[in-house]
Amino acid sequence: MSGIDQTVTPDTPSLLRWSPWHARGTPLQSLRLSVTGSPSPQSSVAILSPISPSLKPLFSIRLLLHWQGYLPLHVVILVSLGLWGPLPDKIHRLSSLQVLDLSSNFLYGSIPPKLSAMPKLRTLTLDGNFFNGTVPDWFNLYSNLTVLRLQRNRLKGPIPASIGKATMLSELALAGNSIAGEVPQLGSLNKLEMLDLRDNELDGELPELPTALVTILLSKNSLKGEIPEQFGQLNRLQHLDLSFNFLVGKPPEKLFALPSISYLNLAANMLSGSFSTSLTCSSTLGFVDLSTNQLTGDLPVCLNVNVNNRVVKFDGNCFSDDPEHQHETKYCQQPHKGRGSNKDVGLVVTVVGVVFIVLVLSLILMASNRRSCQRVLAEQQLLQKQMQDNSTSGMSTELLVNARYISQAVKLGTQIMPMYRAFSLEELKEATKSFERSAFLGEGSIGKLYKGKLENGTLIAIRCLALHQRYSIRNLKLRLDLLAKLRHPNLVCLLGHCIDGEVDESSVKRVFLVYEYVPSGTFPSYLSGSSPEKTLNWCERLQVLMNIAKAVHFLHTGIIPGSLYNRLKPSSILLDEHLVAKLSDYGLSIITEEIYKHEAAGEGQRCVEDNGGELENLEEDVLSFGGILLEVLMGPKRHRKDLSVLSELVLSISKQEEREQVLDPIVLSTSSQDSLSMVISITVKCLSVESSARPSIEEVLWNLQYAAQVQAISDGDQRSEVSSQTC
Repeated sequence: MSGIDQTVTPDTPSLLRWSPWHARGTPLQSLRLSVTGSPSPQSSVAILSPISPSLKPLFSIRLLLHWQGYLPLHVVILVSLGLWGPLPDKIHRLSSLQVLDLSSNFLYGSIPPKLSAMPKLRTLTLDGNFFNGTVPDWFNLYSNLTVLRLQRNRLKGPIPASIGKATMLSELALAGNSIAGEVPQLGSLNKLEMLDLRDNELDGELPELPTALVTILLSKNSLKGEIPEQFGQLNRLQHLDLSFNFLVGKPPEKLFALPSISYLNLAANMLSGSFSTSLTCSSTLGFVDLSTNQLTGDLPVCLNVNVNNRVVKFDGNCFSDDPEHQHETKYCQQPHKGRGSNKDVGLVVTVVGVVFIVLVLSLILMASNRRSCQRVLAEQQLLQKQMQDNSTSGMSTELLVNARYISQAVKLGTQIMPMYRAFSLEELKEATKSFERSAFLGEGSIGKLYKGKLENGTLIAIRCLALHQRYSIRNLKLRLDLLAKLRHPNLVCLLGHCIDGEVDESSVKRVFLVYEYVPSGTFPSYLSGSSPEKTLNWCERLQVLMNIAKAVHFLHTGIIPGSLYNRLKPSSILLDEHLVAKLSDYGLSIITEEIYKHEAAGEGQRCVEDNGGELENLEEDVLSFGGILLEVLMGPKRHRKDLSVLSELVLSISKQEEREQVLDPIVLSTSSQDSLSMVISITVKCLSVESSARPSIEEVLWNLQYAAQVQAISDGDQRSEVSSQTC
């Protein structure tokens, strides 16, 4: 595929100059737009991200329609750009569009009905705008739609029944609107994995739901009736939140034993009855909230807070356990005795219900106002230069407290991970047998690393981090809280921390960071020169690189302020049992900047010297990512010595004999020429001496994804040729 780049800045006129261009005689097939930055590679993606001041009024979404006459756009992402006004009805002219993301802007009016005339559209994300009117009723016209996100708008009315015709949907998110009526029948959506209808005005009873669901979020509505027994058959379910509704009856006991369930929130309903003594809980269940209901009897053994470190909340019921935080049994039984016959009790229940609804609505309104204020503050932070505090760390306490604004482009949403918590030093000593030698994994510039095993059998990795800079306990906890917010499937999960000497602030000299244990070793051990039987081929290496690029992109944009210096190196990439790559040692500059002072005079500086001083600023993630790409291409034992050879190689990429002399033989034998050339090209850009010439991590990720697609096509063609020869 050939394409063209256009750079859009805040000063760019609404109609940019365009001149025809052909690559090697091939007509253009795609177009890429980006806000400022260096020229980007060929692409069918239009991405404008909030790295510059808000766009001037001259910019318009209609600009995209201007280019559509020349090139088809496949992906358009315009997130947090301050776009204002209604969404043009002519947007449907982008007939080749597959992904449209206009989240976190100021778009208003109704959602154009002609969006239904975009047959190839797979992902539609309009979160965080001001769209009003009703939820569109044209889902029966979409055969390819897989993701629909219309969260935090001003949509009203019911969810149309036609939603059941969008049989390819895997994600439906309509939270934070004023949608009323019943939850529609969704049984035909057998691919639906995530359903998020929180913070609406839905009523009626819960219907049976598709069995493929992994996440169900229906909190803060007015749902009534009992929880369907069918919910106990949702074997893929991990996260269920039905809190703050008016559900009655006894919860299905099978919910607690679902094989994948990890989060179960039934708080603030009218659930009643008692659990059987034989109730069992899944080993994956980590959080249960039954508080503020009318449940009675004994709390089942598996819901004891001391079992498997499971978090269980059950106050505000009539359980026999913990009577200080429970009502008397008669309190929970009274509403059921006279319901339908005792007018006084009915009146009391009605009054209490009205008061409760008013209270809930008030809380929701307060939360909504608070979110609006936070959003304004976040946007201001995006548009202003980073302000430095007088503190030596450059991070003010206020910034640390408010570092919670997650970018809508990368928000994990309902991704469920283990809960973060504080560990005691005694727990860690028990997990490592007092940090004995057999638990020791290694030591580097950022401290010692140990392997441990918690009481519930969970394997952990413990990083002992020395604090060269004195912090108050409050400031240190704020920093740890910010670090804990960095959660992504391709980051080694931070499970918690332990502050050694927390009682006396003057004695706090080290902190223990507790991570998940990733069992399958470091990335370099899967490259040529290690164990031949587990050496990764080109496609597998590309998958690892894409995993890490996604992680770095999240670290840069997923939280404000972003984590920009993340010690990127091949040995910081770990692989789990499924060969999913996870980045370790990220974000530690939040805790102490001394790490990078040590590395500047240590290993990183030696690398610069070994390469003739060509590499500077090893703290910059894109440059460091280029070093990872280099090792993937050349192998772990050769890349440090041969940087200049690779640079010359790329300048004469057509000379096959030079490529064979420098690159890893496994790479050469398992890659296609086009896929390999794309990765070599982006590697050289990442390693550019001039920082202004380096691409963004977003561009790196796109190129890797495209290279993987090119390789997959090539592999498919080869299989077809082999198949045709054997027939």
